[in-house]
Amino acid sequence: MWLSISVKTDAIHADSLSDALMDAGAISVSVEDALAGTDLETPQFGEPDGLINAPVTPLWTESRVIALFEPATDLVGRVTRAALEIGITDLPTIDITEVEEQDWVRLTQSQFEPIHITDRLWIVPSWHTAPDTEAINLILDPGLAFGTGSHPTTFLCLQWLTEQVHGNETVLDYGCGSGILAIAAAKLGARQVLGVDIDDNALIAARDNAVANQVGLELRHSRMPLDDRFDLVVANILTNPLCVLAPLLAGCVASGGRLALSGVLAPQAQQVISAYAPFIDLHVGATREGWVRLEGSVC
Repeated sequence: MWLSISVKTDAIHADSLSDALMDAGAISVSVEDALAGTDLETPQFGEPDGLINAPVTPLWTESRVIALFEPATDLVGRVTRAALEIGITDLPTIDITEVEEQDWVRLTQSQFEPIHITDRLWIVPSWHTAPDTEAINLILDPGLAFGTGSHPTTFLCLQWLTEQVHGNETVLDYGCGSGILAIAAAKLGARQVLGVDIDDNALIAARDNAVANQVGLELRHSRMPLDDRFDLVVANILTNPLCVLAPLLAGCVASGGRLALSGVLAPQAQQVISAYAPFIDLHVGATREGWVRLEGSVC
C-alpha cells in the first residue's frame, strides 16, 4: 500500500513544493490543474481548446500537487514542514488517500485479448492460450512499434492478406512497424516477404517478432533502394506519405499483382485514389470504424 498526498497551491509555488516534497521522501510527484473537469479548467501545452497566442504561464493558477509516499508516521507534519520551507505559511487542507498495490504487468496484459481476424488467422498475445488451435495464430505482444491488430487499419490489412495469400506469393509490407503484416503473410504461406520501415526500432521489433513466430523475413530500411516487384504490396501508413509514395509503391507491384493501402480515413480516400490514378486504379475494398482499405491490381 502507498499513501497519496494532495495539496492545492498556486502556480508560483507548485514547482518548488514538488521539489520540497521529493526532498521530504516522496517517491513521485505530479502537478495537475486543481480546476480540471470544471468550466474554469485551463488548457496547457497546446491543448486543442487553448488559444494559440495566449501567454504561457508556468503552471495552472490553481494547481494540485500530488505526491506518493510509502506509509509513514507524521506525513502531515512532513508535508507541512516542506511547505513552510518554501514560504507557504497558509497551507490549505492536505488530503491523504490510500493507493493499493497492483500487479501492473497483469493489469496491462488484461487489456489485450486475442483478436479474431478471420477463421484463418488470430492475433494472440504471448500470455494467452490460442482460442483456435486449428487456425494460424500470430503471437504478438504490444511494444514500441505500431501494429498489434487492434487498430482498424491493421485489421483491414490483415483481413486482406488472409484473402490474398494462399501459398508461394511474394509480399512487400511497406511501413512494417511491428512486422505484424509481414509475419502474417509469411505464416499464411507467402514464399518471400520483405518488410520496410523508416524507423530502426521498428525493424528491431519486427525482427524479434518474426523470431518469436518462427518465420523468416527480409527487413530493410527505407533509405535502401527498392527495385523489386512483388505479387502483393501492402502499406498501412497515413494519407500524406501514401500519396508521396505513390510512384514507388505502385511500381513495386508485379504484373498481375495486387496493392492494398490503409491508414486512410474515409474522407481522404479520393485524395489517395487520385494520387495513384496515373499508376493504378484503386477502389475502396472495405471499411472499418471510419477507416478504409484501398485496393487495386496491375494487369
